[in-house]
Amino acid sequence: MRQRLDGERVAVFGGSSGVGLETAELALSLGASVTIASRSQKRLDAAAAPLRSVETVVLDVRAADRVADFFDSRDRFDHVVVSAAELTASPLRQQPLSVAREAVESKYWGAVNVAHAARITDGGTLTFVSGLLGSRPSGGATILSTINAALDTLAKALATEMAPVRVNCVSPGRLDTPWWDHLPEDQRRQLFAATAARLPVRRVGGPGEVAGQIVHLMLNDFIAGSVILVDGGGSVSP
Repeated sequence: MRQRLDGERVAVFGGSSGVGLETAELALSLGASVTIASRSQKRLDAAAAPLRSVETVVLDVRAADRVADFFDSRDRFDHVVVSAAELTASPLRQQPLSVAREAVESKYWGAVNVAHAARITDGGTLTFVSGLLGSRPSGGATILSTINAALDTLAKALATEMAPVRVNCVSPGRLDTPWWDHLPEDQRRQLFAATAARLPVRRVGGPGEVAGQIVHLMLNDFIAGSVILVDGGGSVSP
């Protein structure tokens, strides 16, 4: 298995924070040339400031034509990662259907738009980021559970359709990322503590641990069609 990504080109959609940003940073450290895309110029500027020579692109993955233009205007990438999502978690019957549709448009159709347009070198990778709710659905997050399950299946189906490009999905458990910034600090700490108490590893994860798995998929050319859990044992916890 290779140990570095020297000279390889990586695109990360949703690369301005959390898992996407950590993936971009790790790929850069291993010698890759990295492009990060996000809806927010402000977030992109903040993300790019400490990084060396990273390309930033303002792009909403929900806009299929913009995604297609992005790939058509560039040489093929070696690796494409999709971690972009704008969504909230709540019971289906407690949210407007318009909010549910927006979540599907963002996380699921955004991934489909990228997969449809992506130009990737043979033997390269396309990696989605889903979530443990795809395999352990919760009525407290019905639509998000459904989206994650769909992404898991999308990766498996595309692994045969897009071969020899290697398509996989990384499915994280609960992570300490900016996604939880909407909660007051005390509620956030309580949530993480309760989660940690149920997990075999006795802690929640961080974005770097998921990014490490995503980059591992880039480096290990014998993995395709897999959904890999990075969940601290959440799949087997009570």
